[in-house]
Amino acid sequence: MTGGNVGQPRSAVVQPCARCGARWAVQGKPLHWCPRCHGVLLSPAPVDAPPERRNYRWVARPPGRKAPHPGTPRRTAPNLATPHYTQIPRWGLQDQQPQTAAEPVHRIDRLVARLPRLLVTTAVVFGVAALTELGRYGILLRNRRRLIEPWLLWLSDAAVTVAAVTAMVVALITAVAVVGWLARTRTSLYAAAGREDSRSLAELFAGCLVPGVNLVWPGVFLTETVRVGATGADEPRLLRMVRIWWAAWVLNGLLVVIAVLYRFGDSLQVRADGVLITLWTDAFAAGIAVLTLWLVRGFAGRDLRGRELTAQRWLIATTPAAPVIEPVQPGSAAAAGRAPATAVGNDEAIAAEAAGPESTGAPEAEHEEVLAK
Repeated sequence: MTGGNVGQPRSAVVQPCARCGARWAVQGKPLHWCPRCHGVLLSPAPVDAPPERRNYRWVARPPGRKAPHPGTPRRTAPNLATPHYTQIPRWGLQDQQPQTAAEPVHRIDRLVARLPRLLVTTAVVFGVAALTELGRYGILLRNRRRLIEPWLLWLSDAAVTVAAVTAMVVALITAVAVVGWLARTRTSLYAAAGREDSRSLAELFAGCLVPGVNLVWPGVFLTETVRVGATGADEPRLLRMVRIWWAAWVLNGLLVVIAVLYRFGDSLQVRADGVLITLWTDAFAAGIAVLTLWLVRGFAGRDLRGRELTAQRWLIATTPAAPVIEPVQPGSAAAAGRAPATAVGNDEAIAAEAAGPESTGAPEAEHEEVLAK
């Protein structure tokens, strides 16, 4: 018995401590904790019992490894192979960027992203509509002397109708995209200036899409945008672009009104003139689409073809201007100033100039004659 059992009667049954190794005699009910170190007491067993008769056994295992299942067969021989990966390991430290929730993309934003392509498409469609009107006008001129086949008239009417409807639909979609671009541009420029846009999106759409009103308000909105966001040399350039576009836009509206009024004519000549007016209206609308593309890219600091604009800067000259070529003097002034004789190209004149008028004895007029030669 150990020192922990001094003074206690001898017992044939003991409980070993799993922590300190002391054995405690079982007097009655078995204990659970060691009185000395408060370790776990193993189950009671005889003191002199051999290892095979004990009801506990010491098993050494690496930390964290569980005991094998009783039904699992044991290894008979250790695996002496070198540890290796059967494939490229996929683990490792990865610096993953925080995933930000993508903002919802509206349909107007998608149209704004395709605005240059829409403007080019609008110009092409109106150009095709102008060509169909030109074809109809040619048929009218030919019909003055010869009869036109019915199928040709039907083909011309169908081409004019399809081109006109397609041009109107594409123009409406492009107009919505342009208003969306205007709203986004105003928002960014006002935010950069530390201000808030006083125009709402509904007000921008109403001022740009309602017929009659849209001849005035688009120019006002664009001018406000330039006044807020443009600085330095960009403001005069953008204002000039806005005024050019505004004047062309008003003229296009007047052409549309005139073309619609010609549709109500009764005589054949008025209708023929209406076809010609519609031709010029469609051609001018194609030019307006190109001019709008020029304006949109001008606000982005680009030219019509999308190239970056290079700023032209003038520097103040700090040194006086030096003439590269000596100014030409009249013959009398050269003679009075005794111009060098090398300009004459005469060796005798050079010698006479070196000797002076006293060595030759010739008068001054004769010396001037030699220099002139």
